[in-house]
Amino acid sequence: MNKTNKTLWSRFSQFVAWCTQQFLDAVAAISGFYYSHKYAAIARRLGYSQAVQGPPKRGFIIIQIDGLSHQHLLEVMAEGDVPHLARMVRRGWGKLMRWRCGLPSTTPASQAGIMFGSNYDIPAFRWYEKETQVSTVCKLPGAVRSLQDRISRGRQGILQGGSSHVNLFDGGAASSLFTMSGMNRVRLFEGVRGIGLLVLFALNPFRSIRVVALSIWEYLVSSFQSLKDRLTPGTPAPSQRFFALLRILDNVIFRELQTFVVMLDIYKGVPSVYTTYYGYDELAHQYGPRSRPAMRSLHGIDKRIRQIDRLCRAGLGREYDLYILSDHGMTSAIPFTEAYGESLGEFVARLPKEGVAVSEQWGHEQQSSHEAQYLLEELQSIEENLAEPLAKIARRTRRLISRRIASDFDQELPDWDLLRRSDVVVRSSGSLAHLYFNVTSRQMDVSEIASLYADLMVKLATHSGIWLVVGREGEQVVIASARGILTLDDQQQIVEGENPLGILPEPEIAAAQILRLAHFPHSGDLILLGEYALETEEVICFEQQYACHGGLGGPQDYPFMICPSEIEMDLEDVTNSEQLHDHFVRTYLREELVPSEPQPERGGIALI
Repeated sequence: MNKTNKTLWSRFSQFVAWCTQQFLDAVAAISGFYYSHKYAAIARRLGYSQAVQGPPKRGFIIIQIDGLSHQHLLEVMAEGDVPHLARMVRRGWGKLMRWRCGLPSTTPASQAGIMFGSNYDIPAFRWYEKETQVSTVCKLPGAVRSLQDRISRGRQGILQGGSSHVNLFDGGAASSLFTMSGMNRVRLFEGVRGIGLLVLFALNPFRSIRVVALSIWEYLVSSFQSLKDRLTPGTPAPSQRFFALLRILDNVIFRELQTFVVMLDIYKGVPSVYTTYYGYDELAHQYGPRSRPAMRSLHGIDKRIRQIDRLCRAGLGREYDLYILSDHGMTSAIPFTEAYGESLGEFVARLPKEGVAVSEQWGHEQQSSHEAQYLLEELQSIEENLAEPLAKIARRTRRLISRRIASDFDQELPDWDLLRRSDVVVRSSGSLAHLYFNVTSRQMDVSEIASLYADLMVKLATHSGIWLVVGREGEQVVIASARGILTLDDQQQIVEGENPLGILPEPEIAAAQILRLAHFPHSGDLILLGEYALETEEVICFEQQYACHGGLGGPQDYPFMICPSEIEMDLEDVTNSEQLHDHFVRTYLREELVPSEPQPERGGIALI
């Protein structure tokens, strides 16, 4: 190509680039105009006004995809199941990073760390408090509210002045809807504005038709999947009753509603928004992290993120930074009961020759049961605000859902008589379990447990379904497996035989996380972690789940974050969700961090 042709080609390329830029600017202007008028109309109908007048400071939006690991995200991006997330990373709109959520790898611990900078003494999803003989489960509104009151004391929530939608904690938000810690405090449909939101769905035929069509489709898909499961022996299948109805709530109704409310918040210029999509986590628990049902849910979540992202880019007033993250990952699992024909509690009960009375508790962590409870609360508000005969529709719907859904809220409450005469209490959360011995209200040392049950720890450590048995001896923590023992404190580590953590890619970090967990005041006298097979990346789960989290091993340890490319953020050294909190406070609240209460210490060991 000669010099003249090169010059012409260069000018043509510049012209094409200019035309493309003008076209994109026009599209942005049109979309901005469209969204501005669309959400202005919505806000007027609901009685809201645009909160941002003048040049506001930059806000942020956090979208949490519950349970999606960094590894599985890379795989689904490569296979095209999440095209918008892949496009964001490919075009440089956002940078994808892996981080470590810490132990336990559960939503309560992770969300508490991000929102308040503390997840101290959250030892699992469910645990037992020996001094009061009370079981705590992070699916009961009262328990979550009390937990937030404790962890937020003296700390600054990242959502001050903002909104929290469909989360466990509210992060100090001014508006908190469908959030467990705020349940029964504020109902969306209590007033005229909330009723207006419901009416708005009816006034928008496209939205209404889409919700109805998606609900019918979700029910048909769920029914077909259930039939297929029954006809295929050995196939993972949901153990919850009326799972199809719960899928509709989670994958359609709440997903559409929370997306709509987030987009309305963007129009209003709310300074910060945090919302969680739980659909993938729910279906991955039941079918596996790469199962078709889980992928369908993830694809739907990707579409909703695309809607929110487009609105953020429309420039309606406040500029936003969009963060997309997960709170933990998922590791493929084999349920303990299926592998060994008995539950962990049943196994523990028959270990001593004289036998013990065991109180065992494990169940469904799925958010859909929480959302069903939200829906019942909201339907009651609708019923109270509507005149007959419209109120009759809400009343009959509420009664139908109340009868059809086997709510397990009450089932999680402790049986007082049973617990008081139990010798051992077992509380399981995924591949993590805590064992408590009720002979004393304080935590017991390994030597004290051995004086009661001489070979209990050995039998636990040599069981093929149990990888690690963790206990305390004075200020030291003992980690035992069938292959070796690791004794550690804040000064040194002593290995006898093989290092039990040696199969992990980062054994030193895992040791520090176990050390911290073992010294939580409400961790069990013994802590068990299900067997982890490095070759297949599978764990033994103490609940009826085919993918789980809570413990160590595999993708469950490594969630992801996509943050704006221009944000200077490096998560390489993050080993606990608490470390993310400071970034949001310093970057967006632009205030000095509120001094935090010092972490308690035990015998001179600083809890790391």
